[in-house]
Amino acid sequence: MKVFVYYIGKPKDAHANRIAEDFLGRAGHYAATQMIEINPKKADLPAKHPTARRIYLDPGGRKMDSPAFAEIFRDAEMTGCDLVFLIGGHDGLPAGWREQADMLLSLSPMTFPHELARAMLAEQIYRAFAILRGHPYPR
Repeated sequence: MKVFVYYIGKPKDAHANRIAEDFLGRAGHYAATQMIEINPKKADLPAKHPTARRIYLDPGGRKMDSPAFAEIFRDAEMTGCDLVFLIGGHDGLPAGWREQADMLLSLSPMTFPHELARAMLAEQIYRAFAILRGHPYPR
């Protein structure tokens, strides 16, 4: 199982970028992780990851707590399925991309800068693995 975090838009806030990289580095102890900027005009995530579970962040998406989020990872580990997360740009997801997702996920009903959303998602990815491994981090 591998975890891919794709995002649209230039990462401008160096502090938030470091937070996201730190948490994905920690998650990398449990599974291979990558965080990659994409150009939506050139990217085709379903073609690149045809068997992965695609979870795209969207304000109208499903809301869940950390244990429920961890269950996504448990299922992926059990089936050997890669997980692909996508954070849209300033205008959200490109037209037609919501329909490509297996799940739309909302981090919060609030609006956050995209760099901060990446840091929050990366932290939740690490937290999910920590929950599944019984690590004390999620206390």
